[in-house]
Amino acid sequence: MNNVQWLDEVKFNEQGLIPAIAQHHQTGRVLMVAWMNRDALTLTAEKKQAVYFSRSRQKLWHKGEESGHFQTVHEIRLDCDADVIVLQIEQHGGIACHTGRESCFYRKLTPNGWEIVDAQLKDPSQIYAEKSAQSHNPHTLVMNASTAQSEQVEVLDYLGQMMTERKAADPDSSYVAKLYHKGLNKILEKVGEESIETVIAAKDFKAEAHEDNKNDLIYEVADLWFHTIVMLGYFDLEPQLVLNELARRQGLSGLVEKANRQH
Repeated sequence: MNNVQWLDEVKFNEQGLIPAIAQHHQTGRVLMVAWMNRDALTLTAEKKQAVYFSRSRQKLWHKGEESGHFQTVHEIRLDCDADVIVLQIEQHGGIACHTGRESCFYRKLTPNGWEIVDAQLKDPSQIYAEKSAQSHNPHTLVMNASTAQSEQVEVLDYLGQMMTERKAADPDSSYVAKLYHKGLNKILEKVGEESIETVIAAKDFKAEAHEDNKNDLIYEVADLWFHTIVMLGYFDLEPQLVLNELARRQGLSGLVEKANRQH
C-alpha cells in the first residue's frame, strides 16, 4: 500500500493535527485522547506502538517514553469524515493517565458535581521517578527488558484488581462486568472459544511462520489468558496464585511434580 495515498485521505486540521482516541482493544473503554501529526500517525502505523504529537512541547511523543507505559496498537480506524482516529490498543502497565489511573476519563458527573470514580493504581511520583532507559527517539521503539519484566507483574496485579471491581459494576459499564453478569457458563464458553482460536492460530503459524501469523498467535494467547483471569476472578482467586504455583514447580522434576498432584 502506498503510504502517501492512505495518509492523503486523512484530514488534518489547520495545524496539521488530528485527534486520536486510544481505546482498550478488549474492554472498549476509552483510555485517553491525544493529537497526531502526519509523522506520528506514520510511525504508529509502522511500529505498532502509539506515537502522538505534543502541542505544548511541539514534538513527537512516544507514549510510555518516560512512564514505561507503552501502548501496543492492534488496529487503527478513521471516522466517516476522516478527521478523527481511533486506536485499538493494549495499555502496558494498565495505566494510560498521568495521574496513575487506567483511563484519563476517571471523573463522572453526579448531582454533586464531578466525582472521581476510578482508583489510582499507582502514585505518579513513583511512575516518573525512574525514567525509561530507552531512547526518546520515536524511531527506536524498543522496551527496556527490566521495564517489561516489572510491567508483567503490574499487569497481573492490575487485572486481579480490575476483576474484583468489575464483578460489582453495572453490566453495561464494561465487557468484563457484562461477562460476570451473564454468569460462569458464559465465562467458560469464552475460555473455550479462545482456546480453540489459540489452537487454530498456532497451526496457522506452524504452516506459515509469517509476521502476521505470529501476531495473531500472540493476540489469541493474550485473549485466552485474559478470559482465564476473568474465570479466576469469578471465584475470587488472584492471578498471583497461579504464578505462585508455577514458582513452586521450579526446581521440581516432572516426576516429583506429578507425584505431588492430588488425584
